[in-house]
Amino acid sequence: MSSLALCPSMPVSAFRKPIALHRSAWWRSSTNCPSRIRVSSRYVAPNISQDSSSAPIDVVADVKTERIVVLGGTGFVGSAICKAAVSKGIEVVSVSRSGRPSYSDPWIDQVTWTAGDVFYVRWDEVLAGATAVVSTLGGFGNEEQMKRINGEANILAVGAAKDYGVPKFVLISVHDYNLPSFLLSSGYFTGKRKAESEVLSKYPTSGVVLRPAFIYGKRKVDGFEIPLDLIGEPLERLLLAAEGFIKSLPGSDLLAPPVSVDDVAFAAINAVIDDDFFGVFTIEQIREAAAKVRI
Repeated sequence: MSSLALCPSMPVSAFRKPIALHRSAWWRSSTNCPSRIRVSSRYVAPNISQDSSSAPIDVVADVKTERIVVLGGTGFVGSAICKAAVSKGIEVVSVSRSGRPSYSDPWIDQVTWTAGDVFYVRWDEVLAGATAVVSTLGGFGNEEQMKRINGEANILAVGAAKDYGVPKFVLISVHDYNLPSFLLSSGYFTGKRKAESEVLSKYPTSGVVLRPAFIYGKRKVDGFEIPLDLIGEPLERLLLAAEGFIKSLPGSDLLAPPVSVDDVAFAAINAVIDDDFFGVFTIEQIREAAAKVRI
């Protein structure tokens, strides 16, 4: 790591006031252009009666900034990702049909909320300057609805992100359950897997697929809070404690331990900030990734 020596002829003890750093420009772009930082110093030496100031020095530093677009940002998982991103100083844009959440929290004011449908949104406006897209799109319904929201919507988003030069795409998918074929052939699972293939195809060295099982936490619906953690957290502890025994049982994959929504959120943030983090990640790997960035 390089350092900048200011006034080398002065002893360290001569400095009575700290060096002042002034950021003269902060440029965000999808290519992560360098930032220009202005450095100046003030000091007093034993034989100088007044403060002396150095002339400002412009230093160009390669400072990576992040601006993420969260698809489904007002949902259960999406809002957790927005909150985690804000806690890490990441600029966040949320795109969802409902726009801004109806409840209030301090972090909400730090997110840009965009109301829109991914099938009709102005991608050129939404993705301007984005360094990553995180998609939480998914849901249940009839067969056609599940194919559309789990598969087609995500595939469209991946293509748009690639076309507009966004360098990373993170998809929140679903655990690889060993279910009967008639269940795995439903629009929910086939849609998710098609979306995964699109991410890994378009982003072979930067695409991320997170595969959690049941996600628990405090879920807010129409102003009411549903404490899914009251079930999910003790169940997670129980299944992890008995993991060795459970794996010996037939159909043990159906007893995959739940994952907290905060772990999923922080794993997604780790995917955004770590350029060496790409590929498909299992439940255990999601927890490990979250631990790296969790406060």
